[in-house]
Amino acid sequence: MAVLENLEPKKVFHFFEELSAVPRETFDMQRISDHCVAFAKERGLEVIQDDCLNVIIRKPGTPGYEDCEPVILQGHMDMVGEKRPGSDHDFKKDGLKLYVEDGFIKAKDTTLGGDDGIAVAMAMAILDSDDIPHPPIEALFTVDEETGMGGANGIDMSIFKGRKVVNLDSEVEGVLTCGCAGGIEYEAAIPVHREKKDGTKVTVRIHGLNGGHSGSEIHQQRGNAHKMMGRFLYRLSKEVPFTLVDIFGGAKHNVIAMECEASLMASEEDAEKIAAKAQEMKEIWDHEFMGEEEGLKVDVDMKAGASEDACDKDSTGRVIGFLAGCPNGLQEYSRKLKGIVETSLNIGVVDTQADCIKMGHLIRSSVESRKVQLKEQLDLCAELAGGTGRIISQYPAWQFDPDSELRKIMVESFREVYGREPEVSVVHAGLECGIFLGKRPDLDCVSIGPDLPDIHSFNERMDIASAQRTWEYLKTILKNCK
Repeated sequence: MAVLENLEPKKVFHFFEELSAVPRETFDMQRISDHCVAFAKERGLEVIQDDCLNVIIRKPGTPGYEDCEPVILQGHMDMVGEKRPGSDHDFKKDGLKLYVEDGFIKAKDTTLGGDDGIAVAMAMAILDSDDIPHPPIEALFTVDEETGMGGANGIDMSIFKGRKVVNLDSEVEGVLTCGCAGGIEYEAAIPVHREKKDGTKVTVRIHGLNGGHSGSEIHQQRGNAHKMMGRFLYRLSKEVPFTLVDIFGGAKHNVIAMECEASLMASEEDAEKIAAKAQEMKEIWDHEFMGEEEGLKVDVDMKAGASEDACDKDSTGRVIGFLAGCPNGLQEYSRKLKGIVETSLNIGVVDTQADCIKMGHLIRSSVESRKVQLKEQLDLCAELAGGTGRIISQYPAWQFDPDSELRKIMVESFREVYGREPEVSVVHAGLECGIFLGKRPDLDCVSIGPDLPDIHSFNERMDIASAQRTWEYLKTILKNCK
C-alpha cells in the first residue's frame, strides 16, 4: 500500500510519492527527467527535454480558456541529499522512505525533497486533470537548482509563449514572494605544505547541529560546524602545540554545516589537553545556544603511535586563520522591508586535498554592491592566509515589480480562498525567477508554496494541511487567470 494514498488531494500526493521513489539528488538528473517525460507521453501531452535535461510540458486550456495567455508553472526536480548520521541511505540508488507523523510528511533519516518535489507534483496533478479550469499550461521542471541553478541558466526562455510564471518553490504558506536575493558561490583555496609527523592523532568531530537552509533560515543564527571548528582550533592554538592533518565537513554550499571533523597531530600529553579543550568549548556552546542546538555533540578520538603527513606549523596557522576569521552568517537586514535579511553568507563545505584546503561559501544579497563587498572580504581573508579565491557561479537578484499583473490576480485569489490578506514579501534565498527574468525581462513572476520546515536538513517535513490549502489556492489562481 502506498504511504500517502489516503491523503487528500489524492493526485498531488500520489505524484509526490512517485517522485520520491526516484533518486534525484542534484547533478543526478537523468532518471527523474526521464520520469517526467514518460508522464507527459503517457497522457499524450507535448513534451520537450532539452540538452540540460530540463522538461517542458504543454497542455491546452480547458473549455472557455482556450485562447487565454498561457501560464507557466515552474519548479525544480532536484533535491538536497542530507541524511542523519549513521543512516545507510544511498541517494544514488535508494528512493525516499516516506511516513506520516503528527500532520506532517517526513522521510526516514533523510531530507524529504518537498523542496521542490511538491511543485512538480502539483503541476503534474494539473496536467493530469480533466475537471480543473485553467488557461493553457506550460509546465517547466528544471534541473540542478540547489547548486548553481544549472537548469535555469541553461533553459531557452524564448520557447515559452506565456509571460506569467507561478513558481512553486517557496516554503512558507501565505507569503507571496515577489523578489529574491542574488548569490555568489565562492571557493577559497589555502595552500598547505606537508611534513611527516609522529605522535598522537586526535580527531575532533563537531556534529548534531540543526543545520538548515543558508538563506531562509540564516536569521535563526543556527550553529555552523565549520565556524565552530575554526573558533575551537584558534583558541586551542593559543594554548597547545599541534599541527593539522585534515579537515572535512558539509556537502552543499547552501546548507548550514551540521558537521565538521578535524584531525590533529600532537604529543600524548597535549592530546589530553585537546580533549579537555573540546569539552570546555562544548560547555560554552551549550550556554550560548541556550538549548536551541540540543543535539550538539563534540567527540574526540585519540590514536597513539601515529605517523601522518601533516600540515606544517605555518600551513596550520594559515588555515585556522582563514576559518576562524572569515565572515559568516547574517550581515545586514533590509533598510526598507522590516525583518527581511538583506545580506548574508554561509561557509558550507570544507575539504582537504593533498596540497590545499578548500572552503566553499554562498554569498547572498538583494543589493548587488553588498554581494560584491562580501566577495572582496573573502578575497582579502584568502590573500592574508596565503591563498586564493574564485567565483564558481553566480546569479542575479529578482527585483520587486510594483506593477505586477500576476501579483494582483494572486492577491485577489488569496482573499477568495483564505478570507484574509496575504503577506507580500521578498525572500533571502536564490530563486530561479531571477535568472528567468534576466533572459526574459517581460516575465511576471510570483512564488508560493506550502509550509516546509527545515528544508535542506534531515528534519525537513511537509505540513499536510498547508499543502492541501496551497493546492486549493493554486487551482483558484488558474481559474482567475482568464
